[in-house]
Amino acid sequence: MEACMGFLDRLDPDILLKIFTYVDDPYDLVRVSSVSRSWRHFVIANGLWKQLCLRKFSQLSRVTHIVELNKCWAVGAVEVGSSHSKEWEYLERDDRAYALLARASTTFIDRDCISKAISASSTDNYPEESIYNTLNPADTSYWSSKGQSNPAVPETLVYKLADDFCVITEINLRPFQVYFHEGLPIYSAKSVRFRMGHPKSPTDSGNDLLGYSLPDSVDDKFIWTYTSQEFPMAQESHLQKFRLPEPVLCVGGILQIELLGRVQRCEIDGLYYICISFVQVLGRPLSPALGVEILEPCGKFVLKIKNERPFELQAQSNHTVTGSVAEAS
Repeated sequence: MEACMGFLDRLDPDILLKIFTYVDDPYDLVRVSSVSRSWRHFVIANGLWKQLCLRKFSQLSRVTHIVELNKCWAVGAVEVGSSHSKEWEYLERDDRAYALLARASTTFIDRDCISKAISASSTDNYPEESIYNTLNPADTSYWSSKGQSNPAVPETLVYKLADDFCVITEINLRPFQVYFHEGLPIYSAKSVRFRMGHPKSPTDSGNDLLGYSLPDSVDDKFIWTYTSQEFPMAQESHLQKFRLPEPVLCVGGILQIELLGRVQRCEIDGLYYICISFVQVLGRPLSPALGVEILEPCGKFVLKIKNERPFELQAQSNHTVTGSVAEAS
């Protein structure tokens, strides 16, 4: 223990901070915090949990402040009469929030994160071929766009995610193969791109748009804070997986799928269509541990610590080293 403290004392603080910024695994930072009080103090004072989270999720640069709901954590001891006691309390609160976020975003197993379908840019036959059908894994149901003579006309599908605050890792699509047309054509897109964001109005969750075709008003309803690269799409009817280069923190719970370009023309009317049979979004909702409140019109948000207990219970079932994890909070 004395050697550990001596290591901190002998190194220049800037050099030591540079060394610790190479720690990019939450459980390694848990271990660093558990070495001694001196190391724990260094982690809190320099906001190492926050720095780790910002490196993983650039969206966190829009956090204005942190709020603890139903606070049940004891603030660390501070020197009586210290003029910095309040500042240290804030540092400890930030440490708890970002430690919880880092752990919650990496601990839980990915699951389907779609809650409901909101709207499609066009629908050929509503409601028989509506966007609702894309939530059914059966390969006989599908959404179909309207036909276009220009194959470059894009389409968009908008969904509400399972949580307003979640980490998205992968989005999977299955183009529809029209088994009742001659030649069994597959109406895929040439490529696909993904956007994530939130409603422009805090009171507008998108529920008033459910199922309708809204070619002109989607961008009037939502603000997109993340846009992915463009992924090529195969003209094949199996579930095609599009894994994002890095996990994305979606703040606001809205996903838009952009279907770019058309490859299949219908022999009946000579028009180009896009048809999608199934959409799956994989990720990790961060509720009930954490939540957000989006501030308009600036688009920044408040990060809320809602309840750490459910996270701890699940973490105990998934990990055998939870003693150190609990100490970090």
